[in-house]
Amino acid sequence: MREFCVGYGWCGAIVDGKDLHVTDFVPESGIVTADQFVCWLIKADGLDPEELSSQVKKWKKDLRAVFIKHMGSDAVDAAELRWG
Repeated sequence: MREFCVGYGWCGAIVDGKDLHVTDFVPESGIVTADQFVCWLIKADGLDPEELSSQVKKWKKDLRAVFIKHMGSDAVDAAELRWG
């Protein structure tokens, strides 16, 4: 999470009066893909991950690479993304 937040600035935001963080989207169990996680990061910052702009495409590519670098795979058990 440090690289996502500090390195790339994807720390979450206040959206519609609610403080959001990517962990708000992570399910209790099941498999989470890099693409899902990246979409959740973007949503947590109050942006639309379905937007087709070149900027959003670049963010998705860069953030996906960070996920794979740290998790060692493009899909992991949700428990690996939870704290405590």
